[in-house]
Amino acid sequence: MSEKAPLDVLIVDDSAAIRKILQRVLRQTDLPLGEIQEAGDGTEAIEILKGRPFGLILSDINMPHMDGLQLLARIKEMDHLRNVPVIMITTEGGQGKVMEAVQLGATGYVRKPFTAEQIKEKLTGFL
Repeated sequence: MSEKAPLDVLIVDDSAAIRKILQRVLRQTDLPLGEIQEAGDGTEAIEILKGRPFGLILSDINMPHMDGLQLLARIKEMDHLRNVPVIMITTEGGQGKVMEAVQLGATGYVRKPFTAEQIKEKLTGFL
């Protein structure tokens, strides 16, 4: 079995605390991680994504300026990002937004509050 190339990750969440937690959780997984970058909302994320490819995007759904669903729709329109796995992180109790995210092409979702194990399990499932 060959070694997987390190995965560059973009974390998009309007909460700096959540971004830090996700970064720590990612580092605790056994996944081969490269660089981890952060964005505070979808608009900032698009600017970062224009410049370079990522192997994984973790995005909150509810954010100001451009929410996670709008971001996801934009990502799927961009040729160099279309196949990048996007995991939605959400506090949404209802299935509506989660189902919308899946229809837009999200690879999966994790509900807040999450555990390191849940994140790891979700990522290991498709990477």
